[in-house]
Amino acid sequence: MVRGSMDAARRSRRGRPGHDRADVIRAGVQLFNEQGYDATSVSDLTARLGVTKSALYHHVDSKEQILAVALDDALGALEDALATALAHPTAQARLSAIIDGAVRVLAERQPEVTLLLRLRGNSALELAALERRRRFDHAVTELVRAAQEQKLVRTDLDAGVATRLIFGMINSVVEWYRPEGPVDPRSLAVSINAVALEGLRPR
Repeated sequence: MVRGSMDAARRSRRGRPGHDRADVIRAGVQLFNEQGYDATSVSDLTARLGVTKSALYHHVDSKEQILAVALDDALGALEDALATALAHPTAQARLSAIIDGAVRVLAERQPEVTLLLRLRGNSALELAALERRRRFDHAVTELVRAAQEQKLVRTDLDAGVATRLIFGMINSVVEWYRPEGPVDPRSLAVSINAVALEGLRPR
């Protein structure tokens, strides 16, 4: 056997070359969203990528690590958006900024955010992610409450309920938004901001 044929055989045994860790994470998230995390096996991942298990394990230790990376990406981006919003000088600007930031995160990380929104808390990893999400939600509720105290938004609504309504609208975007479609993330954020904050404005 000539050297070129031997090299090709080795590559064939290892699996199709060319995938990096980002490809593995991306494929895993896609499969988790399509058929559920618990229902997805390592064999499903290797079949989707066209690689062997050893090639897959070269990039990740387990399917749980793929889930951990994806959830940390989504939650980290939301937490960064919150930190940016908190740097604004007024309650109204902070509330507007977190809506803008959350929409941007969803648009840029739609698969990862979709995965986050579908968690059921079936493992310690999922429970920890849900706890981070609750802390984020509570922080946003405080932004709404601060705006209420300054009479910038309606005070006849519970701050927690208002927060859930705002993020219910934002989170619903994962079901229909398409990055390649006619609506860009900035325009989407402006629209959601207008609907949310105009609806909360005191009368």
